[in-house]
Amino acid sequence: MWFVVIGCALLAMKLAETGFAADWSWWIILLPFALAVLWWAFADSIGLTQRREMDKLEARKEERRQRQMDALGINWRRTKRVAVIREQRKVDLPPAAVPKKTEEERHNRDVLTAFLPSRQEMPPPVHTPVGKTDS
Repeated sequence: MWFVVIGCALLAMKLAETGFAADWSWWIILLPFALAVLWWAFADSIGLTQRREMDKLEARKEERRQRQMDALGINWRRTKRVAVIREQRKVDLPPAAVPKKTEEERHNRDVLTAFLPSRQEMPPPVHTPVGKTDS
């Protein structure tokens, strides 16, 4: 970019025939433009331009993500810190009270248990050792 700016300044001085560039050869005046083309070719060949574009896109993506999280009221860094602090403190919460069953839930339980055999009515399980048969 600087080569182009310098080349434009030299070209303007040469065309206006003012300053030190008025007496210079056209080759010297046009040299910064040639250097700019060489620099761009070199930067593209080593991937410098693409890497800069990827960094810009990554920064924009991260900034957009932060904006969206702030809009939702989520501060993920704070949430992570709070999780670490809670893990360190490890406070045992009192057991929650068992909610009372509604009348409908009690009725459903009674209906289901009326058709299912109780444990006392079921025969004990038969355990046969692995590999043994009754023959």
